[in-house]
Amino acid sequence: MGVLKKFEQRLEGLVNGTFAKVFKSEVQPVEIAGALQRECDNNATIWNRDRTVVPNDFIVELSTPDHERLSPYSGQLGDELAGMVRDYAKQQRYTFMGPIKVTLEKAPDLDTGLYRVRSRTLASSSSQEPQAPHSGGPGPAAPQSPQGGYGYPPAGAPPMPSAPPPGARPGGYGYPQPATQRPAAAPMGGAATRYWIEVNGTRHQISRATLVMGRSTEADVRIDDPGVSRRHCEIRTGTPSTIQDLGSTNGIVVDGQHTTRATLRDGSRIVVGSTTVIYRQAEG
Repeated sequence: MGVLKKFEQRLEGLVNGTFAKVFKSEVQPVEIAGALQRECDNNATIWNRDRTVVPNDFIVELSTPDHERLSPYSGQLGDELAGMVRDYAKQQRYTFMGPIKVTLEKAPDLDTGLYRVRSRTLASSSSQEPQAPHSGGPGPAAPQSPQGGYGYPPAGAPPMPSAPPPGARPGGYGYPQPATQRPAAAPMGGAATRYWIEVNGTRHQISRATLVMGRSTEADVRIDDPGVSRRHCEIRTGTPSTIQDLGSTNGIVVDGQHTTRATLRDGSRIVVGSTTVIYRQAEG
């Protein structure tokens, strides 16, 4: 079972349905969980052949309405999200410089349903060595460090590149690195992967390496929406699968973040115009 699915089931199984109201929010906790996974992938730093260090301190910025809905559960939700990050790091063989912490903050400039994720690699006071994921709960917040700001390495860390690679942005604002620069995910097995999208309840199989969505009758999947351009965006399947804006008028939103290019995971939510598209993939 995948890390995101386990996380979602843990939330659903909490006593007295604590998160029942949360799931009515425009921003779903599982979407935030997926964004934290991408934040780890996009900001992973290879120390040596056995250690790849990822951020351990995260801030999730939410619109005012979404923050109001989620803030009553911020402590418990932050703990669950930190546990999900730990599980994902264990699966990907990532390590941390200190305890994992996830904090929710309000960002008045964001519209409902949109969010940003910022992260930093913050070393604990007791050690500068990377920490492997463990099974315990999230530890206390690590002490602040002037060289541990969001998007910057902690004191004592190996030198980082002078500038982020093309497509990346320090602090993680939804600008993913090109797929070739992202750490390779662990193989999922020998079974062939099936890909498809769901548009307004209709399932469209992706049988080729690319699929173009748009308002034109020549698009692979036609979306009858005045906010969608004739050739709006293109999905490329692979490891990982990606989506690319094709110079559309209104752009694309992937998992709550405006972007021109993004990595897709099973369940990723793509908004084009006023239409929501769900990306799906499965083994076998």
